[in-house]
Amino acid sequence: MWAEENKEALETKATLTRRHFFGKNALGLGTASLASLLGQDSQVSNVAASEMLVQGGLHHTATAKHVIYLFMSGGPSHLDLWDYKPTLTEKFGEQLPDHIRDGQRVTGMTANQKDGFPLCPSKYKFTKHDNLSNGVWVSELLPHTAEVAKELCVVHSTFTEAINHDPAITYIQTGSQIPGRPSLGAWLSYGLGSMNEDLPHYVVMHAKTNFAEQSLFNRLWGTGFMSSDHQGILMRSQGDPVLYLSNPNGISREDRRRQLDTLAVLNSELHAQINNPEIVSRIKQHEMAFRMQASVPELTDLSQETAETFALYGEQVETPGSFAACCLQARRLVERGVRNIQIFHRGWDAHGRLPTEHESQCRDIDQASAALIKDLKRTGLLDKTLVVWGGEFGRTAYCQGNLTRETYGRDHHPRCFTTWMAGGGIKPGITYGQSDAYGYNLADEDGNPLIPQPTKETWTPGTMHIHDLNATILHLLGIDHRRLTYRYQGRDFRLTDVHGHVIQPILA
Repeated sequence: MWAEENKEALETKATLTRRHFFGKNALGLGTASLASLLGQDSQVSNVAASEMLVQGGLHHTATAKHVIYLFMSGGPSHLDLWDYKPTLTEKFGEQLPDHIRDGQRVTGMTANQKDGFPLCPSKYKFTKHDNLSNGVWVSELLPHTAEVAKELCVVHSTFTEAINHDPAITYIQTGSQIPGRPSLGAWLSYGLGSMNEDLPHYVVMHAKTNFAEQSLFNRLWGTGFMSSDHQGILMRSQGDPVLYLSNPNGISREDRRRQLDTLAVLNSELHAQINNPEIVSRIKQHEMAFRMQASVPELTDLSQETAETFALYGEQVETPGSFAACCLQARRLVERGVRNIQIFHRGWDAHGRLPTEHESQCRDIDQASAALIKDLKRTGLLDKTLVVWGGEFGRTAYCQGNLTRETYGRDHHPRCFTTWMAGGGIKPGITYGQSDAYGYNLADEDGNPLIPQPTKETWTPGTMHIHDLNATILHLLGIDHRRLTYRYQGRDFRLTDVHGHVIQPILA
């Protein structure tokens, strides 16, 4: 056996690993023993929980099997897209009242503005669509999305505590403002497993944009402290759709199969020696990559799509990497059993040229977002696919920079912003929650501002903290967010930390 012939080398490797461990942890054998026990505890409990869910033991009946998350990175302005506020027009240029701000911390970009906090209305016309039970206002920037308003649940009362991009996007994606936690997609992969072993559990796409200001870090679709086989697979628009998908020149598929078989034997022998669970994850990833060499080219070949489908998504669908192309790929991934697809679209951080930037952004996403809803519905997939649209926060009611109707900007605003959801067990054609007359605070059913601001600790009717959003997503997929846990360093972690409430009023 290879292990016997290389026993000395393996023992040396294990020794080096122990030396490295003790060099980093000057607490002696007690630390080593505790780490070993915690590792065994973690491995047993996590595998048991994962198997329970994968084998069909969902916590309750699921209404969705897939999630497509359209993430508008940078913070789209709810006040210019969804949340119609005529009060801002009436009070154009006046200072935001102190009692409305209520001492809220603001970013350094507007904290010391010489003009203070002048109120700034949207320059765009809004139309009320009464096909919803209580009507929804939609900006002229989103004419195509307005066509599918009857399929949407528009939430005007999403809120978060984070006020800057990196902590805010990390928070909504992983449940913590501090990096290092598993992403939503990783939790779904861990809890639900795969419906198609030839494709990843979790696929991520970055759509092209004209305003790619913010970077996107792979921790946003990463696994944190979970095993790496739950991470999102980034699908690219140039070259190989997935990195290293093609074999090197001179290597046939049969050659690659033999290489992987040999590598699996070596990794299995090594795992038997040092019992590192990441070795098992590596074997799984190698096998997935091999299967993807056959499945991904078929997935990304759009030649079988009809002219009607291309017309539905618009001209941009034929541009690789466009938001429209990503949305069409998302529908194809759902058809093939991929559970979680996330499309990131950057460039919504409009501090100084909001009209110019948001108009460009909406041209990218408006028709494609509506087409995705229509396409899923006509193919019978919308009922089992949850579509989520939103960013990490909204924009302020007051102006940043030039106070004109053409060049105004808006700062970050976490206190209230708009998201929408559709399909997969969500009640269609409704709005949920509201903001106050300024679009600044969450409001009660009479429109009175909720001051002080509600918190994540206790659910306030009509509001949706980002933990509530994630709890509701998990619920629709058959998971109780309080019971899907992962033991790490002696603690049971979950996506919603120790918070989160399922928003029952929006469930079909």
